Amino acid sequence: MEDRIGEEKKTDKEEWLAAAARFCHEGDFKGMRACAREILAHDFDDVDGQALFAQASLYLGEEETAESVVRRLWDTAPRHWRLLLVAGELHALRFEMRQAIDVLKRLWTLGQARTGAVAPYDMAIMERAGRLLTDACYLLARPDEAAEYLFELVGIIQDLQTKEELYSKALFLSNYRLEGQQNRTRREGINGFFGAKVTMPHTRPASVPDRKMRIGYISPDLREHAVANFLSPFFRNFAKLDFNVFCYMTGTPDNITQRFKRSAVNWRELQGLSPQEAARRIYRDHVDILVDFAGHSQGSSLATLAYRPAPIQMTAIGDVGSTGLREIDYFLSDGYCSPPDRPTPEFTERLARVPDCHLCYDPTILRPLPEPGAEPPAQRNGYVTFGSFNNFAKASRETLVLWRSVLEAVPRSRLVIKGKIASVPDGEEEATARLAGVGIDLARVDLRPYSPDYLEQYRDIDIALDTTPFTGGLTTCEALVMGVPVVSLKGSTHAARIGTSILENAGLPELVASNGTEYVRKAARIAGSLPILVKFHGGLREVMRGSRLMDAKGYMKSVEALYRSIWQDYCTGGEKWASKGRQFFHGV
Repeated sequence: MEDRIGEEKKTDKEEWLAAAARFCHEGDFKGMRACAREILAHDFDDVDGQALFAQASLYLGEEETAESVVRRLWDTAPRHWRLLLVAGELHALRFEMRQAIDVLKRLWTLGQARTGAVAPYDMAIMERAGRLLTDACYLLARPDEAAEYLFELVGIIQDLQTKEELYSKALFLSNYRLEGQQNRTRREGINGFFGAKVTMPHTRPASVPDRKMRIGYISPDLREHAVANFLSPFFRNFAKLDFNVFCYMTGTPDNITQRFKRSAVNWRELQGLSPQEAARRIYRDHVDILVDFAGHSQGSSLATLAYRPAPIQMTAIGDVGSTGLREIDYFLSDGYCSPPDRPTPEFTERLARVPDCHLCYDPTILRPLPEPGAEPPAQRNGYVTFGSFNNFAKASRETLVLWRSVLEAVPRSRLVIKGKIASVPDGEEEATARLAGVGIDLARVDLRPYSPDYLEQYRDIDIALDTTPFTGGLTTCEALVMGVPVVSLKGSTHAARIGTSILENAGLPELVASNGTEYVRKAARIAGSLPILVKFHGGLREVMRGSRLMDAKGYMKSVEALYRSIWQDYCTGGEKWASKGRQFFHGV
């Protein structure tokens, strides 16, 4: 009889835990705490109920209540999943990222060691822990660790849509480090999340129609976002007599969105639609070429493109790596990022190259640019200041060794590192440990947190140092337009050559290094000549404005010629067109 009563209580508790998980998913944290109270009404000392109460209290903003519960139970229940999760969340809330990672790793290990069936509410704890671990590792500039936690998480959760979203995020984080066959294999794995869905039918024209083409652009980032710095030409500078443009916004609109909407385009809001509904909406517009501006970045539209709403589909700008998706036919690149004589086995798409840069920098959609400094800071400081405003996650060990060599080659010089890594104490500790680990004198390093006035702070920098193998994109453009020369190392992949493409098209090939020795030598040579620095700082903005990199009209002529050639190739190519082995190269 007592055993049966115990089983009934266990069943009741499981039902309350399951209900709490549903409330948590819906964002109803008061309902979540009510479930905890029901469990505690039967047994006030129940650890599951106490931990659930602490979690709900934390989500309701009652941090002290949650902490008191964790402190009281910590020694008696050191392996309790939910208690560990709440402890990790408390550390993360206070930006104690290293402690958060330590606690969440303990939970992750316990979860990985669990055998047999796992209750859905426990699986929700694991998913939350995996997401937190990912974010904490990324904030501490450990993108490889962050990606691996996501890949592991994909393997244990059940919901297919969530699995696809997390897998896509992991692939984006892989851009920072992973190269080669493993990277391609993982990218091709994205197809497994879309099943054997029926794609939308398209009839290839019997002849090449000389008609107005319909071009579609899909993105979550037609808003205040880094990618927006490169999108204005597509909406403002297209040939309106030859092309109809359809814009599919999948993200949350803001004031920048309103600026984009003033262009002469057909605007569609797709936010809130399922991937299939979004695909049907695009299909009804009879788009000839659909261009995706996100890839695997946040808010990815790949689930929509998997239905093939347009006969030709391309990805561009928003991501630096292959999507891996079968239904993406082209990846926009250029002859600098992807020379035609270099194999590109990392891409599942054909490379569609424009003759100049595949990027066109136009920041005016976002805000007016501040004025650059009137002189190089070395002129007033008496020493040279190098700088990097790149995401520190891009600062691989190879990058840090190059920076050390530059500092050694230029006596008394300093290095400014600015970004989110320096915005929290744990990030500063992580960065300084990594810098010291390669022998950089920390007395010569200035770590600065992210701030909205970061462009103005380029007035403190004489020379910017690019990262490798994932080079800067927007940060390189911003440094140049603020009058600061950027030294970049030409790598072996598309992502490792973006800096090269930007500098070549800005008319600054002398800032591109072909190897590490040349990288150091070029940085030291510029640093050793005040007249060269004065010339750069006084004239770079005008050089940029007059360069191919900011020639929106010329850029769109190249892109639209590419569209026409791809369309002709599609109309006349037959089965040969469907082969992903052939590359496409226009204009060079």
